[in-house]
Amino acid sequence: MNRFFAFVLKEFRHIYRDRRTMLILFGMPVVQVLLFGFVLTNEVKDANIAVLDPSKDPASIRLTNKLVSSGYFRVAANLQSPEQLEPAFRNGSIKLALVFPPDFGHTLDHEGTAKIQLIGDASDPNTATTLINYANAIILNFQQEYAQSSLGAQQAPQPMILAESRMRYNPEEKAVFNFVPGVMTLILMLVSAMMTSITLAREKEMGTMEVLLVSPLKPLQIVLGKTAPYLALSFLNAVLVVLIGMLVFGMPMRGSFLLLGFECFLYMFVALSLGILISTRAQTQMAALFVSALSLMMPTIVLSGFIFPRESMPVFLQAVGTAFPATWFIPIVKGVMIKGVGLSYLWKETLVLVGMAVVFIGVSVRNFKSRLE
Repeated sequence: MNRFFAFVLKEFRHIYRDRRTMLILFGMPVVQVLLFGFVLTNEVKDANIAVLDPSKDPASIRLTNKLVSSGYFRVAANLQSPEQLEPAFRNGSIKLALVFPPDFGHTLDHEGTAKIQLIGDASDPNTATTLINYANAIILNFQQEYAQSSLGAQQAPQPMILAESRMRYNPEEKAVFNFVPGVMTLILMLVSAMMTSITLAREKEMGTMEVLLVSPLKPLQIVLGKTAPYLALSFLNAVLVVLIGMLVFGMPMRGSFLLLGFECFLYMFVALSLGILISTRAQTQMAALFVSALSLMMPTIVLSGFIFPRESMPVFLQAVGTAFPATWFIPIVKGVMIKGVGLSYLWKETLVLVGMAVVFIGVSVRNFKSRLE
């Protein structure tokens, strides 16, 4: 029995000395609890909205201020004409638009009834529905407060605000409009990064790295050569996912197939470059697979806006999410397929992906060169 306890004690000491094991045992649970504790919510805060208020009377201003003071909304644009609504939605700068009629306050005071229009960006139907529900609840509360103030001044009939809701791009509020782009992003990231992350690690394990090191190929050529086959195969995966989304789930294709193909190619190249970067640091295939799955799958699901709205996350986690390619690719897919926008609206996201590709490839080549020295 003493030998058994001595053996167990030895195992405890072995685990204690292994920092990686200690990090997995205690670091991962803490990170996951904190991450999901902050992110695992469908509540939306500080959502960007646009206000079209031609009346600009006390009633419309009070209602707008009440919406903003709730903490759920933030006025990102004060529009001057209905023609400005479409560009604001297409470039993704707003999630909801609040449209007042020209005589909102006058009609509410003298006729007792006034209309208001709520327009949601239903390319993300869950967020759009949540925001419209928030707005309706706040409008109802404002209506009650306004009625009490009116009745206090004069015995007038209780005013009523009729909120008309509209869903742009997805009137039927199909969840597949959010599901297909997110799953497409996740699949392409995992397949591309995980497959390439084991390439150089396999060479190290099999002892064939020396053959590459003494070959006449330059480090950049070796890295790109390792990437090219997986890039072609991943592109076929992208075509398959898009076809299934359109033919089986009824996803629209309102934009350019050529632009979507280019953006998918760019995103996959970023993912493959990231996989190569992981493989230059990992010593074994198992380590490369573990690192790629752990460091890419969870952030892609949690921080990219695929499932949980980024507006509800703390500012720190929103900043962390911008470091992952999926955060920039999901708006591109939705913009091209659902909104039908072009590169003039998606140039910022495209430039970010190009920058990521250059950085990842550059660091990979540098790490590979260090093995030559």
